[in-house]
Amino acid sequence: MIDNYLLEELVTFKKYGTLAATAQHLLVTQPTVTRGMQKIEEELNVQIFDRQPNRISLTKTGELAAQEAQKVIDQNNTFIETVQKYDYNHKNIRVGSVAPGPLILLSHLDSQLSNQNINLADKLIDPQVVTDELLNQNYSFILTNQEIMTDKIESRFIGTEKLSVNLNQFTLLANKKSVSFNDLKGLSFIVLSDIGIWKKITESHIPDAKFLYQDQYEAFREITKYSDFPYFTTNISKLDRDLKFGDHDQVNVPINDDASKVDFYATYLKTQKDRIAPVLKALSLAWSKISE
Repeated sequence: MIDNYLLEELVTFKKYGTLAATAQHLLVTQPTVTRGMQKIEEELNVQIFDRQPNRISLTKTGELAAQEAQKVIDQNNTFIETVQKYDYNHKNIRVGSVAPGPLILLSHLDSQLSNQNINLADKLIDPQVVTDELLNQNYSFILTNQEIMTDKIESRFIGTEKLSVNLNQFTLLANKKSVSFNDLKGLSFIVLSDIGIWKKITESHIPDAKFLYQDQYEAFREITKYSDFPYFTTNISKLDRDLKFGDHDQVNVPINDDASKVDFYATYLKTQKDRIAPVLKALSLAWSKISE
């Protein structure tokens, strides 16, 4: 078996073309690279280098060897990554979501699930890649707006997230029991940048609206607290500790369109079902209490 470091030297030489550049990139001496090139040629028992005075290059066979070496390196990296992910996922429960609300609720269950080693993803997931993320074992389960059932993956309904709008108490709309997306036509909203699937829903359903996206939580909180700009919350996101919605003066008005209500599912590999069952049970119960 050829050592991995020799394969890396061969691939690096193919990329940079000289022993000096190869050595510099690998942070070794040029004689070390020279010895490595000789050793790999001996191991293969074929000529892969064309040696000329003051110059060395790959033969056609050497070009092929470098291509195959890259494949072996990639396979080794995949092997290591797969084993590490498997080990991590059997010691931790990594959770992703296509919207922030479900993760906010899950973060409120810290004390109940302290023995589960739960890790919440920092970034929201594109719904289109949920299946791939699960099959690649990047997550133990993903909270998504689509029910996925395959030979390897299944989904469990967790709860419904409902969108509402927070309006200045002196506006006519604030006196209504509920509003439609069309009622909000032409308004300008303050919105957190990373709201996942809710971004497409609000942008596509409210005519002629303007959305002033904010990357920073603190800026969003200050603007929504001290300005008249309307902003969105849901029955789940209002629990966000960082935003402290309780000290705002705006009136919270439900939105009554069908598109303002999204069903969420915990989607996971069937092999993870037993392990994540206590987390899903606690999450579903907490969600149902909020919806009562």
